[in-house]
Amino acid sequence: MTTDLILGTAGHIDHGKTSLIRALTGVDTDRLPEEKKRGITIELGFAELSLGDFRLGIVDVPGHERFVRNMLAGATGMDLALLVVAADDSIKPQTREHLEILRLLDLEAGVIALTKCDLADPEWMELVEEEIRELVTHSFLADAPIVRTSTATGEGLDVLRQRLAEAAQIAAAGSHTSRLNAPFRMAIDRTFTIAGHGTVVTGSVSSGRATIGDELLVEPGDLKVRVRGIQNHDRSVESVQRGQRAAINLAGIRHDETSRGQELCSPGHLTPSRLVTAGITLLPSAPRPLKDRTRVRIHVGTAELLASVRVLGAAQIDPGSTGSAQLFLSAAAATVWGQPFVVRSESPVQTIGGGRVLDPDAERIRHADDEVMQMVSELSSKDIIERGSAALYFAGFRDWQPDSLSRTAGIDAFEDVRRTLADRGDLLEVSVSPKRVIRLHRLVLRQLCRRIESTLEKLHMRYPLRSVLDRGLVANQFRYLDDENILTTALKQMASDGIIKFGPNGISLVGHGPKLSQNEQKLLSQLIETLRQAGIQAPSVKECQQQAARNQESVPQLLALGAASGELVEVNPEYYLHTEVDQAAKQKLSVHFHSGDGLTMSQIREILETSRKYAVPYCEYLDRTGFTLRHGDLRVLASI
Repeated sequence: MTTDLILGTAGHIDHGKTSLIRALTGVDTDRLPEEKKRGITIELGFAELSLGDFRLGIVDVPGHERFVRNMLAGATGMDLALLVVAADDSIKPQTREHLEILRLLDLEAGVIALTKCDLADPEWMELVEEEIRELVTHSFLADAPIVRTSTATGEGLDVLRQRLAEAAQIAAAGSHTSRLNAPFRMAIDRTFTIAGHGTVVTGSVSSGRATIGDELLVEPGDLKVRVRGIQNHDRSVESVQRGQRAAINLAGIRHDETSRGQELCSPGHLTPSRLVTAGITLLPSAPRPLKDRTRVRIHVGTAELLASVRVLGAAQIDPGSTGSAQLFLSAAAATVWGQPFVVRSESPVQTIGGGRVLDPDAERIRHADDEVMQMVSELSSKDIIERGSAALYFAGFRDWQPDSLSRTAGIDAFEDVRRTLADRGDLLEVSVSPKRVIRLHRLVLRQLCRRIESTLEKLHMRYPLRSVLDRGLVANQFRYLDDENILTTALKQMASDGIIKFGPNGISLVGHGPKLSQNEQKLLSQLIETLRQAGIQAPSVKECQQQAARNQESVPQLLALGAASGELVEVNPEYYLHTEVDQAAKQKLSVHFHSGDGLTMSQIREILETSRKYAVPYCEYLDRTGFTLRHGDLRVLASI
């Protein structure tokens, strides 16, 4: 079975990359008139090289410093590299920068080609090879073979093919080549139209397989397309897969809707975002530390975006060091967990570092405390359970689905991980309907409980005379939650933990009672005694306020407090009775209810020796509290 891999070239301008590819494959990758006129590579070029069990899709990149952005677009999806150094020129600036870029992209295998050996004497070539060995020390090319070649004489080409096959064997064993059965994804590096066919996009397939007729998406943009035709190195094929170069003819999209930097992918696989959390490594050669709010250029996939950096857990990332950060991008990027990227300074433009995406669809981290930083650290864990738990944590209150772990944590066995997270208590699943479940990390629920507790404390301080707080008042502070069931789950957990208690009229923190001044305590006692003496014809709330000599504004809250304590009952918001008066009235009515089939409003008014002003709201209160049942004009005891 043939294994498909992507081979990328790297090296300084005019060191013979394109000539070497032409000698190996017979293909001239310089296709633009300007490239042929100037004799330099400007845009990406492509060729194919068959090496026994391996078929290499070659991406030839420009070596000029002005076109490093094009080189970066071509570097996406590389499995192995061919670093080219001219024997008569040795190491140059773009040799170093290209090597740093390859290191940042975390490649595992490659070969070094020493070109133009017909133009240099043996002693000089030995010196150049020593310089190369020193340059690649501590890189993935440290043990890579250096093959002396000449396209003019044909020297070393067969040996180079053999060494490339050996490097392909190493690359094929790497973890990043195991994405054949994953959802389809291809970063678009070129887009054009063909008369009679329409839009065509090209790129290196980084995962999955696409077949003619497939329905795909172009992201960012959520543009639905259908695969009309496919070519692989100018051959029409039925499908393409991970590790191959592809030119895909799309139906359902205009050419001006596509551009380099977008991704062609399976529906639901990618979620574009303008905010990602990442691990960043700054090169030792970086001119200065990376600080908060530094603007940089981010090269991810085939996209180049400006970004503002927010360093997490530290003041800055020093040259040669690694740290965590959030990247606020100038436009949405479609990324996945573990995806490498390169960081270049805004001005002057130079490569300063790189890193890997840890959370491709992040929410802003406002407080990077120890718990948050521990979870950020676990996003890069090799343990898929720890990584899956961290991805669930950063999903927050969003509608988390287990299959998102493929994108957010690089986990394909997401159902196994979901079960493990549930078994160990990290994953809480709350059923809100027969078909819907809300999934939360236990620490996210715990954080919500802490916020609710803090909110209740503030509300108790704002309303010191209330023994309970209206649930609606509390819920209003958490309107940002997508589903009220999340708040209900948190409140139930807090009640179970003994932090809050529920009452018929609302919620309160355990141990938080009303805080009354001496004057308010005295006024409450006076109000309770006044209502006890007044009987069924108690004064209204407004009348009680008018009778109070001071603290008149506190009267409504004091009456509500008396009702909460059980000394008063609230007939309606404007009418309170003393509890003893209420009990005596109910006992009096019970005798008459048992002696007949029911009582009218007029009969109740006569029994209580009061007017309709008091009898009507009191009867409504009896109905509301379940003491009586109303049947037309009659009321009967609820127990009859």
